[in-house]
Amino acid sequence: MSGKEWLQRRQVGVYAVVVVLAVAVAASRPAAARAVERVIDPVLAVLLYVTFLEIPFVRLRRAFTNTRFVGAALAMNFLVVPVVVWVLTRVFLQEPVVLVGALMVLLTPCIDYVVPFTKLAGGDAEQLTATTPALMLVQLLLLPVYLWLFVGPRVAEVVEAGPFIEAFLFLIALPLTLAWLTEAWAERSASGRQWQATMGWLPVPMMAATLFVVVASQFPRVRSSIDQVAAVVPVYVAFLVVVPLLARVAVSLLEMDVGEGRALVFTSVTRNSLVVLPLALALPAGYELAPAVVVTQTLVELAGMVTLTRVVPAWLLPENE
Repeated sequence: MSGKEWLQRRQVGVYAVVVVLAVAVAASRPAAARAVERVIDPVLAVLLYVTFLEIPFVRLRRAFTNTRFVGAALAMNFLVVPVVVWVLTRVFLQEPVVLVGALMVLLTPCIDYVVPFTKLAGGDAEQLTATTPALMLVQLLLLPVYLWLFVGPRVAEVVEAGPFIEAFLFLIALPLTLAWLTEAWAERSASGRQWQATMGWLPVPMMAATLFVVVASQFPRVRSSIDQVAAVVPVYVAFLVVVPLLARVAVSLLEMDVGEGRALVFTSVTRNSLVVLPLALALPAGYELAPAVVVTQTLVELAGMVTLTRVVPAWLLPENE
C-alpha cells in the first residue's frame, strides 16, 4: 500500500486526532487564536485547489447543464431548510441574540469546504462545484428576507454583499481557475504532470490543516461564552440529523443517482459559517454574543461532517442501491 492510499484509508482517524490536537492547542494558548484565524482563508483556498485538481473539467462543464440538480439544491437550501430552521429555533431557543446568530448561519448553505467533504463521501463534487454560483447569489438575496421575516428589519439591514462575493472569488473562482490552468499545463508537459501528481498527495493533509486552523482559532471564542451559547447546540445537532434525512427523501423522489444524492445531502446540511462570521461581527450593539453562536455551529458541524462522510455512503446512500 502506498503512502497516499494509507492516508486516504485512515483519513477520518487523522481528522479526529487533528481536531483533538487543535482543541488542546487552543485551550493552552488562547492568545494565538487571532494569528491562526488569519490563515483560515489561504489554507481553505489551497484545500479547494487540490480538490478541484481531482475533478476532470470535461465533467465539470457537463455539470453546469444539470438543471435538475441545481433546482433540487436550491429547493432544499431555500425552501425546505428554512422551514426546518424555523421549527428548531422556535422549539429550542428563547434568547433573541442567540436566535439571530443561529439564523444567520443555518440559513446560508456552504460554498467552500462542502466540496471536499462531498468528494470524501464519494459524492458528485463536480456537480456541487457547478452549483456554487447559484447558491452564493440566492443566499445573498434571501438571507435579509428570512431575517426580516423571522426577527425583524433591524438585523436584516446589516447583511452586506461584500463577504459573500469575496469568499466566492477567493475560495471558488481563484482555486478553480488555477486548477484549470494546472490541468492544461499537465496535458502539455511532463513537469505539469509531475506537479499534478504531487498535488494528489495533498487533499488529506490540507483537510487536516483546515480542520486544525478552524478549530484552534475559533475554540477560545466559544469557550469564553459557553454558558450562554450552550442552548444552541441541540439545534445544531438536530439540524445535522434531520436535514440529511429530508435530503434523502428528495433524492428518492427525484430518482437521483448515488453521486448526485450524496452531493445533495451535503449541500443541504453544510452551512456557510466562515463567510457569515464577519456579518455576525458587524451586528450592532447588543448582539456581541452572535459571533460565538456562529462559531459554535462551525465546531458542531465539523464533528458532524467527519461523521457524515462515513454515515452517508455506508447507510444513508450506499452504492448498492
